[in-house]
This record gives sequence, C-alpha cells and structure tokens, in this order.
Amino acid sequence: MKTIKCLIVDDEELARSLLKTYIEKVIFLELVADFDNPLDAIGILKQKEIELLFLDIQMPEIKGTDFAKMIQDSTKIIFTTAYSEYALEGFELNALDYLLKPITFERFLKAVNKVTTKNEELEDSIVVKSGYDLHKLSFDNILFIESDSEYVIYHTTQGKIMSNQSLTALEKKLPAEFFMRVHRSYIINKNKVSALKGKDLTIEKATIPVSARYFELVKKTLF
Repeated sequence: MKTIKCLIVDDEELARSLLKTYIEKVIFLELVADFDNPLDAIGILKQKEIELLFLDIQMPEIKGTDFAKMIQDSTKIIFTTAYSEYALEGFELNALDYLLKPITFERFLKAVNKVTTKNEELEDSIVVKSGYDLHKLSFDNILFIESDSEYVIYHTTQGKIMSNQSLTALEKKLPAEFFMRVHRSYIINKNKVSALKGKDLTIEKATIPVSARYFELVKKTLF
C-alpha cells in the first residue's frame, strides 16, 4: 500500500500529540511535520507533496477553514475541532472528513481510510481539463503524452486531447506502473509499446524518440 504523507496543524499541544500517536499506529501514514500555527505550515506545503492535512479550525492567527481555501486540491483535508457548528462549513470546503474532539482512534481510522478508498478509485484513470471541458481518461486508453510548449497533448485510443499543464508536473502525478518518461517531450504508456527500433519506440502507428538520458532505463524496463 502506498504511504500517505501527512501534516498536522493544531494550536493545542495535546491534540497534536494524540494525532501523532494515532498516525504512528497506521502503517500507511507518514507524518512529515506538525505545527501550532497554520502560517508556519505554508512553506512545507509548497516544498513537499503533502497528501493529507489534519487541520484544526479555531486557531489564533487564522481559522482553519480560511487556511483550507489556500491549500491545493491535491492535499486532502480532515478537520479536527471541538466545535460541531463548523461541520457544515468544513464539508462545503470539500473536506474528506470532520473529526470532533475528543477524537477516538476508531473514528480517526475511519476517516483516514477514506483517503485510501479515494486513491483506489482514481488509480486507473485521470481527470484532464481541456478548455472548459473535463475528460476522465482511463490509463488503458492513453497511448502517450506529448509536450507542446506550455500544453500537453494526450494521444488516446479515441483521439487527441490538449491540456494546459506541465509534462514534469504530470510525470509526478501519473503512476509509474503504467507510465514512464522517455524524452523531455514524451511520457509513454509502458503497456502500449510494441517495439524499440534503434532509439525510437513504436506505439501503434506512432514513433516516439527516446533520449540518451532514458535509453538504458527504457531497454531494461520494457525489454
């Protein structure tokens, strides 16, 4: 099971201590850091890929619900608070769960299991924004992905879809069991490769160049 990197932001030391104890008991959770001030957590949220944030609501510097609006969608939030009246606001912010203090381990475990369930639901597809449209692409239908300036082009079994995103950022997001980078301009679906001819891969009717940087890894991994 994939390890989920998490962060605690809570101004109560006892609350942080309890959450740290619970996290240590769960094999798929890894605590990166804990903070008593949400503003101190901004730096690490930008530097590291934090997948889960345990966030208190009532804090002196800034409310957790306001801080949540500053967090990227890739970081799931579980609110932890002693005040039930914030529950509706928390769920309106698309929080994964809302834990009311004092938090039992049973209730904690139920909340964090939602993260793994959500990851399993997404592990065979990706949602791609193209203009005003959203496309849910099955990994099995993606042949390869090509960089084109500030855009990427998804070459699929149904055709092409262009999206405004970085190939480097996409490489970190896509699962390595399906995809690999073979060139500064190409990510390929490993299951779609039929041949390596010289330094070019064949995927259906397309020819994909393999750069010197990736050539030995491509041979070792795919052939």
